[in-house]
Amino acid sequence: MIRHIVVALVVLLFGLVFARLVGGYVELSALRPLAERYVTEAPIDLGTPNIITGILITYRGFDTLGEVAVLFMVAASIGLLLRNDEAKTAAAPTAAAKASGTRRATGHTPAARAAAARAAAVAASKAASATPSPASAEPAAAGEPAEAAPGAPSEIVRTGTEVLLPLIFTFGAYVIVNGHLSAGGGFQGGAIVASGAMLMLLARPGSRLNVALLSVIESFAGVLYVSLGILGLIFAAGFLDPRFLPKGEFGAFISAGAIPLISALLGIKVGAELSVIIDRFRS
Repeated sequence: MIRHIVVALVVLLFGLVFARLVGGYVELSALRPLAERYVTEAPIDLGTPNIITGILITYRGFDTLGEVAVLFMVAASIGLLLRNDEAKTAAAPTAAAKASGTRRATGHTPAARAAAARAAAVAASKAASATPSPASAEPAAAGEPAEAAPGAPSEIVRTGTEVLLPLIFTFGAYVIVNGHLSAGGGFQGGAIVASGAMLMLLARPGSRLNVALLSVIESFAGVLYVSLGILGLIFAAGFLDPRFLPKGEFGAFISAGAIPLISALLGIKVGAELSVIIDRFRS
């Protein structure tokens, strides 16, 4: 009874807070000074139509670097933790084999050999009774679809993967390379690519990603990302400042200084790290 009263009070409290938030909401009729400065000056200053990407890469460069570092630490931690579990799983069969060998070694007596012979005879009898007769195997020979093995993906998933996977990877690459022109960028495109990798692993449970190659790609992308940031620090106004390269024509594919390069490196790094995390959890 007391628990129900406490829960009701908590729900009532949240309702009051929500009602106060809704009642006090007033739609802004004009931008705040900082937002107005970003909206009016960022396109001219950076040469990019997508103000959000310009803010994330240029004005919030250190924050973006911290976010990438956090993602890297998460991927490394998951890999370390799950690697220990894999080592324990691999060691378990070895220990079981040793124990079985010990039992076999102690069972070389006449009584043990007789018991083993009886067990083998029973197993052979069961196997003979479980073998399908030619009549029962007839539907499969007639070309009827066989039932999927337990845990295997359905035909819908396999067919959908063949159709959707190229589109997902293409769309992810599009979002990455057009991050300075339209909605999207490195983080979003990398997440889309990783979702394609997850779909591929779901459709093909026996396949494995080349984690070593992905780790090398992710490391090179991280090194180049920091190098571009240092170039901005030396030749422009600060870390990850993209204006050490020409801004080019506004709205063109090759424009906005180094923002497209930085966005592409972010996309490669995020996509590789998330794919490794997915593969670790799948394993």
